[in-house]
Formats: sequence, structure tokens, C-alpha cells
Amino acid sequence: MLTQRLSFSSVVSALSLSVAALWPLQAHALFDDDEARKAIIDLRNKFEAHKQATENTLGRLTRQAEEGSASGQRSLIELSNQNEQLRSEIARLQGQIEQLQRDVAGLQTQQNSAQAASEERRRATEPATVVLDGVSFTATPEETRDFDGALALLRKAEFGPAETAFGGMLRRFPSTGYLPSVLYWLGNAQYANRAYALAIASHQRLVRQFPDHLRAPEAMLALANSQVELKDNKTARQTLNNLVKSYPDSEAAAAARDRLARLR
Repeated sequence: MLTQRLSFSSVVSALSLSVAALWPLQAHALFDDDEARKAIIDLRNKFEAHKQATENTLGRLTRQAEEGSASGQRSLIELSNQNEQLRSEIARLQGQIEQLQRDVAGLQTQQNSAQAASEERRRATEPATVVLDGVSFTATPEETRDFDGALALLRKAEFGPAETAFGGMLRRFPSTGYLPSVLYWLGNAQYANRAYALAIASHQRLVRQFPDHLRAPEAMLALANSQVELKDNKTARQTLNNLVKSYPDSEAAAAARDRLARLR
């Protein structure tokens, strides 16, 4: 812009000199010397004034352009700084969001663990529905644990510990829903331990208190076996006959008929 302004000024100056040089030749034909000189001076003054005004205008425009360029540069710098600040703020907020997400995930994991532990404690203490030998009842986790433990001993042929475990369960849980099954397996453990009188008492209690239970026919058959072991064949035959009469369609009744045929 400055080069353009200077070039334009040079042009203006050259033009001024040319006009000044040509004017006397023209004025000679129209005016006398005084009038010509006066016209030339007047023309030069007007031209210089116009030239000065033009140069002033060009200077003002140049300064405005230069100032505008500097202002634009400052604006660009400020905008760049603001952009960097925004980038930094966004990065900081993104980091906070990621940390919050990790914190929330950690809290959810802790909550899930706490809920699982709470559920485990609840299951360990609250009664639950149990279905055993065709009967549905409610039992505490402790009852279920003791019954399963005693039955596991019996299945391993550890008859002494099994008898102790079933007997202890009867004392701790006299009204348990496991009672008919406990009486049946207790009598079997006692029979295996050759405690025939005790086995008879356990199986008789089962038949007496729970005549409709699934294990009642088998208990009567086991009861007759204990009576035979005690050489009480007469009572054994009576027990077998009652079994056939009370539960004629059971598998235990079929076995009782075979034994009655062989029992003298």
C-alpha cells in the first residue's frame, strides 16, 4: 500500500509539472503575461491543494489499512488463544467425565457386590421352600444343611455318624418339615447299626404321625425287617399284612407279599 501510495504521488507530481510547463504556451495565445502568470499561480495552488488533499486521503487510508491489519492480527491471536483455552477446558472436562464414569463403574461394582453379599446372607438365614419325597414345606438353610449332611453320611455307609446326625436334627428341629424323612432315614441308620428296637420306634413313629407320606409303606417294610431280626416273626407277619392292606398298590406291598410267603 505504501509503495502504491508513493507511486501515485510521483505520478501526481509529474502531472503537475507537465501542466505547469504546458500552461504558459497556451496562455500566451489567450492572455497577456500578467494574466498568464496569475492563472498559472492560481492553477498551481489549486493543483497543490488537490494534490495535498489526495495525499492526505491516501495516507489516512494507508494508516487505516495498516491499523486494520494489526487489529486483525491481534484478533486472530486472541481468537487462537481462546481456542487453545477452549481445547484445554474441553480436555479437562473430558478427563473429569472419564473419571466420573470410572467412579460410577466402581460404585456399581461395589453395589452389585454388596447386593450379592446381602442376597447370600438372606439366603443363608431366610427360610426357603423345599420339595422332598413328594411334600412341599418351608425350611431354614440350617435345617436343609443338617439334613443334607446327615444323608450324605448315610450314603457313604457311615451309619454311626449318620444316626447321630439325624438324631441331633430331631432334637434341634422337632417340628421341621423334614421330620418324616428324618424318621425314615434315622430308622434305616439304626437298623444298619443293629439297633433294631430303636429302628422299630423310629419307623412306627413315622407311620403313626404321617400315614399318607410317601415313605410310610417303606417304613412298614423296614419295621417288619427289624421285628424279624428280633425273632418276633408273629408281629412281623402282622406288620406285613397291615402293609398290604393299607398300601396295596405300593412296591413295598409287593415285597411284603413275597416275604409273607416265605415267613413261617
